[in-house]
Amino acid sequence: MITAGIDCGAKTVKVVVIKDGQVVGKSLVPAGIDAKGAAEKAFDEALAQAGLSRKDVAKVVSTGTGRKEPTFRDEEVTEVTADARGAVFLFPQARTVIDVGAEEGRAIRVDAAGKVVDFAVNEKCAAGAGAFVEAMARALEVDLEEMGKLSLQAKQAVPMNAQCAVFAESELVSLVHAKTPKPDMARAIHDAIADRIVSMVRRVGAEPEVVLIGGVAKNVGFVDSLSRDLETEVKLPDDPEMVGALGAALIAAE
Repeated sequence: MITAGIDCGAKTVKVVVIKDGQVVGKSLVPAGIDAKGAAEKAFDEALAQAGLSRKDVAKVVSTGTGRKEPTFRDEEVTEVTADARGAVFLFPQARTVIDVGAEEGRAIRVDAAGKVVDFAVNEKCAAGAGAFVEAMARALEVDLEEMGKLSLQAKQAVPMNAQCAVFAESELVSLVHAKTPKPDMARAIHDAIADRIVSMVRRVGAEPEVVLIGGVAKNVGFVDSLSRDLETEVKLPDDPEMVGALGAALIAAE
């Protein structure tokens, strides 16, 4: 049986195509201003990689903030549901799933079947998501890709108390004037995000194993801050951004 999952996020659209439980095609494209067009493009790219056509796909399930956009979907599920299913498929021992994307973060407690037991979402402030890192990278005049590596060079922990991206940038300016080394400021930024995420994790009740998914999982600085704050190893999938789409595809096959 061939099914597909499509995750329409704020920044990117991800598609995963599976055949009999195995991933045979995947694609990631920028969401842009034409979400429907991006969904069509991502779907066609994933199918081309798999050597399939649309008529070969038995069912398509969409997820993400823009899950209503794909006109070719058969069903839709929440991001929390798709994240849980995809994470437990990749890590059968996972009981806590953390998803940090461009616009929001989620903490999910799951059972052995990949069903959601409890969850919390940070959707009102960018300080717990990837957009915060991007804003702070601009303020530090550092490439986004270098932010994580830079934070690993920190010599000391510098507190950053602001819970808002606007106020945090002002606080960063104060640290610059105090001649705080860039690596220390970079670590402070990642520690601040991790602190917000961990507060959600503790709200739902953290249980091992902990799996981190979403685009921010590629940021080594954030992974380091999160692991230190949780005082546990955090598992990382090879394609952290694709887990929601994978979960949707698995749900389509059930």
